[in-house]
Amino acid sequence: MTKKLYRPGVGIMLINANRHIFMGRRIGVAVGGWQMPQGGIDEQEDIRSAALRELYEEAGINKVDILEISKRWFSYELPLSMAVDPWRGKYVGQRQKWFAMAYTGRDSEINLDASGHPEFDAWEWMPPARCLQEIISFKKSLYESVFAEFDCWLIP
Repeated sequence: MTKKLYRPGVGIMLINANRHIFMGRRIGVAVGGWQMPQGGIDEQEDIRSAALRELYEEAGINKVDILEISKRWFSYELPLSMAVDPWRGKYVGQRQKWFAMAYTGRDSEINLDASGHPEFDAWEWMPPARCLQEIISFKKSLYESVFAEFDCWLIP
């Protein structure tokens, strides 16, 4: 029996003063393309550095306060139709440590092209319920679990 491999990663639940969550729409994905910033952990990189790097690469955001780090690792599997492409078939999904962060900057400072290789073509601040409507179906239970762990930060 082959052991399933999960790509190690981080995810960021970034909230604003209204307790809405930053969501970016992935380039070229019309339906279910909205997601919170996330990405892989580079070799020799700690999880905090990875989370801050991913947030800057995907949204040009570096003005944040880290509120909490998830107590456990969360995982999800990609549907078989998607699993081969992103990671050349090496991983079946991702295993992520999640961060709750507060945005301390201004909306005008958000820059989806900060890295020169944009992943998102639009962004919005969304309430948690809308995030769950907009996320691709295979990540919905992941988001529900993340919101449950960080629920104290989502209450106005």
